[in-house]
Amino acid sequence: MYYNKRMKKKDSRSLSTQAQEAIRIKAIQAVLAGSKQTEVAEMFGVTRQAVGKWYKKYKEEGIKSLKAKKQGKPKSEGKLKPWQCAQIAKIVIDRNPEQLKLPFSLWTREAVAKLIKDNFGIALSRWTVGRYLKKWGFTPQKPLKKAYEQNPKAVDKWLKEDYPTIKDRARKDKATIYWGDEMGLQSNHIRGRTYGKKGQTPVITTTAQRLKCNVISAITNHGKLSFKVFKDKFDYKIFIDFLKRLIKNQKHKIFLIIDNYSSHKQEEVKKWVEANKDKIELFFLPTYSPELNPNELTNQVVKANIFKKERPKDNNHLILLARKSFCSLQHTPNKVVNFFKKPCVAYAKA
Repeated sequence: MYYNKRMKKKDSRSLSTQAQEAIRIKAIQAVLAGSKQTEVAEMFGVTRQAVGKWYKKYKEEGIKSLKAKKQGKPKSEGKLKPWQCAQIAKIVIDRNPEQLKLPFSLWTREAVAKLIKDNFGIALSRWTVGRYLKKWGFTPQKPLKKAYEQNPKAVDKWLKEDYPTIKDRARKDKATIYWGDEMGLQSNHIRGRTYGKKGQTPVITTTAQRLKCNVISAITNHGKLSFKVFKDKFDYKIFIDFLKRLIKNQKHKIFLIIDNYSSHKQEEVKKWVEANKDKIELFFLPTYSPELNPNELTNQVVKANIFKKERPKDNNHLILLARKSFCSLQHTPNKVVNFFKKPCVAYAKA
């Protein structure tokens, strides 16, 4: 058999599928006849990597792997009926895979494909599922945390009654409303994306371990930020110390809104607050509702950016990086103000 060794390399995608198939088969025949892959690539005007890929497929799957495949969208496209599409989209919006006992923690294309198979017995490829998700208006997004145990009625009451009352009292008493929160900082963070409706951030719980420290902070919707970084486990003593710092040199009374963590409600804390009731008052968010706290966004921004330039070498270095990150936000109050523009906490903006 004669091969033209001067054949120039060209993009085989410009050829018909039949011509591409013929080149693949003849190239592998030449390799099997004893020619080197580099020589075969030169003979047929393709890359050596292409010849190597074809040969690997041939060894694994045989001659059928070299045959031309049908082009265009798979026949499975369009198998879902409109009512089935609506049902799957609603489930992805309202539920997490874990709630449905699926072996996934995020809504990936594979997870949605299994959901479709379990509900309707229809097997779709991940590519087809991706096209469906795009058609339904879903995009891969970074999730926020939300607990299954959250009480929707308590959240509704907070938004419609409790917080408006706090806001009116603050205006009457000329008090400043702060939003407090604690977080643990660790040297690595597991990140990922999950599908969710465009403009509606999905939720998921994440965790990580390694070097760590803790931070307690408080922000206002005018951009003020106070914080304390510490090594020890958070307890009522650290909380009281932070409250002392918060009221120091303040001209107006402080209304501090925090979550229901047990250390916030210790008897020692209640006594200290009562002794300083002319300077500070505490208010509590609905249980399991971190997304209602604008300060959660402060923590998210710090976690997302703290290790972009350098990784911590030890705990002291981690604490230093944490202080730098919070100081940076402290000196850019406009960024803190922007946290309150997010849809889930817009009710608390100035």
